[in-house]
Amino acid sequence: MASHYKMAPLIRIKELEAGFAKRKDPKKAGVMALFYPNQNQITNLLLILRKTYQGVHSNQIAFPGGKSEKEDVDLMQTALRETHEEVGVPPGHVTVVKSLSEVYIPPSNFEVQPYIGLYQNPRPFVLQESEVESLVEVPLTDLMDDSKIFTQKLSTSYADNIDVPAFKLNGYTVWGATAMMLSEIKELLKGVL
Repeated sequence: MASHYKMAPLIRIKELEAGFAKRKDPKKAGVMALFYPNQNQITNLLLILRKTYQGVHSNQIAFPGGKSEKEDVDLMQTALRETHEEVGVPPGHVTVVKSLSEVYIPPSNFEVQPYIGLYQNPRPFVLQESEVESLVEVPLTDLMDDSKIFTQKLSTSYADNIDVPAFKLNGYTVWGATAMMLSEIKELLKGVL
């Protein structure tokens, strides 16, 4: 939670600590933090820019992944299936290293289970054009660079003009649940690098 709180707006932290973010039968989702070597053998992390649509997560940076379906055995299978659908990575080509802490997203009432996966022999990504606007391929060195963290005034689905901690990655502002998950990944990697 400490790594998540680093990237959560103060208003959200207060809600969580006061118990106002009570889960009301949340929908379940699985997402994949996919690490892979680029053509120069530099480790990258894959993020996606979601399409613009009517919804709270429109045009946001996210991990590949999505809502659990009844045929999914578990949320890891959800994350692998959705990663295959959204960016064309076959589930059998991903080595899942570990799960991360769940993140609850009050505006959409989703409880998201993130996973870290390795895609050691990447093929060209294939975008699901109905959901993915573009890929955001982030060098690991950028994720680990503390100067990529800043605070920006944003209007969100739950508050207007608030200070929101975020990452600046490949020119995109990455905030909210994705930033919270990235913060946990960064803390884990700091412990082993």
